Formats: sequence, structure tokens, C-alpha cells
Amino acid sequence: MKLYEKNISECRDMLLGGEVSSVEITKSVLERIADVDGRLNAFITVSGEAAMVQAEAADRRRAGGERAPLLGIPLAIKDNICTQGVRTTCASKILGNFIPPYESTATARLAEQGYVMIGKTNMDEFAMGSSTENSAFGPSKNPWNTGCAPGGSSGGSAVAVAADECIAALGSDTGGSIRQPAAFCGVVGMKPTYGRVSRYGLVAFASSLDQIGPITKTVRDAAVLLGAIAGLDTHDSTCAAKPVACYEAAIGREIKGLKIGIPRQYFIEGMDSEVEASVKTAIAQLENLGAIPVEIEMPHTDYAVATYYLIATSEASSNLARFDGVRYGARVKGDDLIDMYRKTRSAGFGAEVKRRIMLGTYALSSGYYDAYYLKAQKVRTLIKRDFDMAFEQVDVIVCPTSPMPPFRIGDKIDDPLQMYLADIFTIALNLAGGPGISVPCGFTSGGLPIGLQLMGRPFDEETLFSAAHAYEQSAAWFLRKPEVAA
Repeated sequence: MKLYEKNISECRDMLLGGEVSSVEITKSVLERIADVDGRLNAFITVSGEAAMVQAEAADRRRAGGERAPLLGIPLAIKDNICTQGVRTTCASKILGNFIPPYESTATARLAEQGYVMIGKTNMDEFAMGSSTENSAFGPSKNPWNTGCAPGGSSGGSAVAVAADECIAALGSDTGGSIRQPAAFCGVVGMKPTYGRVSRYGLVAFASSLDQIGPITKTVRDAAVLLGAIAGLDTHDSTCAAKPVACYEAAIGREIKGLKIGIPRQYFIEGMDSEVEASVKTAIAQLENLGAIPVEIEMPHTDYAVATYYLIATSEASSNLARFDGVRYGARVKGDDLIDMYRKTRSAGFGAEVKRRIMLGTYALSSGYYDAYYLKAQKVRTLIKRDFDMAFEQVDVIVCPTSPMPPFRIGDKIDDPLQMYLADIFTIALNLAGGPGISVPCGFTSGGLPIGLQLMGRPFDEETLFSAAHAYEQSAAWFLRKPEVAA
């Protein structure tokens, strides 16, 4: 096995045992990127020279006795997470040359452990999309079939992990943007509880929904990576003061007697038959491991898509007002200030971002606020109540991550509604604020990955990790790798 094919846990053990150096692992990963990324377009920026310097520093720290779990391990970072001195574009022309003067809290915590930042990954512009086709830098390609989309908006991170272009990665999840691409690329994606990870330095899309989380090769790796970035941060007023558990300690726990909820509303007419069959087989496997299936109702699920796209676009309209050509980012000259605003934003934003800004501005406009945004917030409360009532009966909710397998690039880009429906099983959890994880649970007859989603109580990531790991190890889908020709 090549070094770039290793996961976090394997790299950590090899580094601690002195079998390999961080420089060797980093060099292997960079060579892998050079070999395959021309076909996959997972990265916007590759930090080759800086990564080798960081790897050398990590080896010196280890020689001095340091033993941090991520010391010297090459990770990729989604390009909407600020990295001081390294270009952060949000896959948008308007931030094409933006270099942040500060570090996000999540990456600063990784830096404290001595990780190696291998590069910044491609994404849907400002995290608005479900296919990574909305990137100003071109779409990422699914490593299982390069004619298919990798999901989004964290598509570049999921591709990089699946194709072994990094050991693990960070993404962000506003309505499924970690879990859905993880499902499409056959890897693990975890959306933590809202407030579990600081959003400081995450370029805002929808502030009440956004959350940074790990995309990894195994559930154990997700537990290690989340443990490194989670915890209170005074820079983020929405970050919770709850103590951070040792998530890796949850790996290997017995799940006998665990009650898993099967929501009727998440097995719908029109869902792909192979997806449904794979997920039901996975539920049966959990039952074989001792879990107890319980049928539950989530009655307000049908309203989740409409509610999400009112709240998310309204918050996006407010957040993206700062990109006006005045303080930072691209500027197009105009005849006066208003003309400069118009020309800058017209040239700098892509079609989907413009669409969402207009939808949100309309929803917040005078005379419509109560009818749209306020009503959506009330329905959001009902959706959260569905989850609260469900977790009075069960420990974990299990369902498909996506109603469909990876679709062809170009198939849905001109039909926004069909694209939005790709997130139908993930967005309700963002509205409720709870944690969720996607793990591989099979493949279509055409060899495309299918994901199983497990959702948990707020701040109970430990139960999700234990259940997801138990299933992962028994089903062993994670051992199957895409064949990406160099």
C-alpha cells in the first residue's frame, strides 16, 4: 500500500513507531495530487512548498517528544475556511485573489497539533450547490466515474479524500454539504452539532446553519479530526461551552440494544431503488449487530426544503452584502459608487449565488418578511420539535444520505429545483441543529457509491461514532477504492 492510501490512524501509528516520516507521507500525497488531480480538479490551491516545510517542522517536533494525534499528517481544507497567508477564494471570482490576514479557529487548532496543510479544495461558489458545478474554477469530478458529479458543496474535499489526494479533509455543512458529497464519493462525512465547532474564519453562507466538520476515510478518523477542532471559542458567540468528549473512545463500543429510528417520511416515492435497497440492507445489518429498529414519524419533513431555502437564502443575502468591491476582493470600476457595486457583483458572483441572493433579498423585503422569512422560522421550530420527539423514543435516526446516487455532470445544473431536492434528506438536520454522519453502505450496479446517514441528539456525537463504526467495520464498504488512473 502506498503512503497516500493510509488513513489518519495508520499514519499516526507509523509516525509514532518511527516507521516513516511526515516528509515521506507529505511527499507521497503531493505526488499523488500531481498524478491525478488534473483529471479530478479537487484542489483550487496546492501548497506544495509550504507543506514540505510544515512536514519538516512536524518531524522535528516529534523528535523532540511531541505526540499530538495529527502531528505531521497532511490534510486538505475546504476553500471557504480562512488560512492566514494562503489564498481563500470560496470558489468565486470575487475572492479570486483574496489572502486572509487571519486564521480560522478550526485550522488554528489543527496547526497547534502540527498538521500539514496540503491545499485548499474546490467547492460550489460560497458553498451554494450540491454538485461542485457552481465553482468559478470548474467542477470537481467524481473519482468513481469522472463523468459524474461528486456532490457538493464540499465536493473537492470529498474527492480529495476518496482519491487519496490527502489523508483527510475539512468541509462545511449548511444543508448537507459534508454528508452528501461524502455519500457520492464513498467516504465518511460528519456534520457536528451546531455550535460544536467554531465558525470563526468560516466565510459565512447561512450563519444559523453553517458548521465545519471532517471528511475522512474511516469513522475513527472522523472522531480523531472532530476531537481536534471541537470546543468553545470566544471568537464565535454561537459556539457552545459544553466540554469536548474523547470521541475516539466511543469507537468500538457495543451497540446492542441501541434503538434506531426509521422515519417513514425518509423513504419516499421516487427515491432510487438501488439506494433504498442498500439502505434497508444496512438497517438489517445494524439489527444483526443488536440494534433495535423502531418506526418513527417526522411529520414536518415535507416542509424542510422550502423552509431551508427561505432561511438560507435570506441569511446569504445579508452575509454576502459585504462583497461589494470596497474593502477586499475584486473590484470593477464604475461611473459612481452604485455603478461600481453593480458591476463588481455582476461580474464577481456566479448564477447560483445571484439567484440565492435575489431569493433572500425578496424574502426579507418590506411586506414579505412576515409571509416568508418569519413563517419559515416558525416551521423550523416544528421541524426541530419532530427531532426532539423522535429522540424521546430512539437513540439514533437512520435513513439515506441522498435519495439518488451520483448524477451526471450537467444533468441538473439547469434545473435548480431538482438540484435542491438532492439535499432533501440532509437539510432538516441543519434546521434542527443536530449532528449527522454519512458512511458508505453499498454501490449501484454501475459502481457508484451509496451513503447511509445516521442522525443523533445534539452534542451526542459519541453515539453516532459508535453506531457508524460498528456498521462500517461489519459491512467493510470502506475497503473498496476507486481506480483513478494517473
